[in-house]
Amino acid sequence: MRWPGLDFGERFPIHSIKRREGWSAMRWMRLGFLLAVPLGASTVRIIQTNSAGDSVHIIDAATDKVVGEIAGIEVNHGAAAAPDGSRYYISNEAESTLEVVDARTCRITGSIRLSGRPNNIAISRDGRRVYVAIIQAPGAVDVVDTATLEKVKTIPMKGGVHNTYVTPDGRFVVAGSIAGKILTVIDQATEQPVWELRFEDGVRPMAFEKNITGGTGRMFVQVSNLHGFAVVDFDRRKEVARVNLPEAPAGKLPDIAATPSHGIGVSPDGRTLWVNSSLNSKVYVYSLPGLQLLGGADVGRTPDWLTFTPDSRKVYVANAGANSVSAIDVKSMKEVARIKVGQVPKRNITAVLP
Repeated sequence: MRWPGLDFGERFPIHSIKRREGWSAMRWMRLGFLLAVPLGASTVRIIQTNSAGDSVHIIDAATDKVVGEIAGIEVNHGAAAAPDGSRYYISNEAESTLEVVDARTCRITGSIRLSGRPNNIAISRDGRRVYVAIIQAPGAVDVVDTATLEKVKTIPMKGGVHNTYVTPDGRFVVAGSIAGKILTVIDQATEQPVWELRFEDGVRPMAFEKNITGGTGRMFVQVSNLHGFAVVDFDRRKEVARVNLPEAPAGKLPDIAATPSHGIGVSPDGRTLWVNSSLNSKVYVYSLPGLQLLGGADVGRTPDWLTFTPDSRKVYVANAGANSVSAIDVKSMKEVARIKVGQVPKRNITAVLP
């Protein structure tokens, strides 16, 4: 939609509309009406980082178009959104900082010095804490207070941390280390490690299934050099199964070393598990709780991460080797759009604006 006198274009959201001189009263009335109309699904944004670029792209989940860009973050890695939609947090590998971004203007408003080079990040359910994976040796999880915008704690880990997650019930933070080949569970209340689980190789992305009480039932863990995932019983604190993805062509090697499968997620409705295969340029779909293969969707080269819309209707797959994002219709398991973004897109998240 275009309105006379509005300066917006495809790359800027409604909140970045600029006033022009000489607007008539009718035009201001039209703008007021436009902003008063509930935006519904158009308020869902996909925040896409670009690991070889200096900007972060924002995709409107209603139109599958890029509607905004956060500039000036070199080697941006992880992203998180405040629950109220007011801020984005982006980890900056080049500067070893956590950048604070105003979601309305897409401008950086703060920069928090970290204890080392960061990778992925996670935010607490109440939005009061950001947990930053510190990949730089000896490895840690930095805790950032979002009220004061300060790093308030560094939790030592046994190896550089690649990814951090908050469990569905918000009680625990889970950190995975590639170098340490270990998964560490941190009690969010005390911010102290409470148990750990070792693997034969590096720990990479994870996804979480709720149990009948709303807590964490199973974790699905991707491991270096595994074209599939491990199934971990959270309460028993042990691996209980392995699932291999459909075989790749003979002799096919992953574009990114040691990561034949990278990117995994449970749909918000809890019905399916989606798993990337960089070897096959596909995302595979498994039933929950049975873990039966339901099918898959073709995506771009080297799928690396994925995120869902809150209604479980679409999933967005970051194609690191194609500089694009595939929008997949969950019901049909078909790609409905391929969206051009920045250089080597990896982590992405879903944000809901007010």
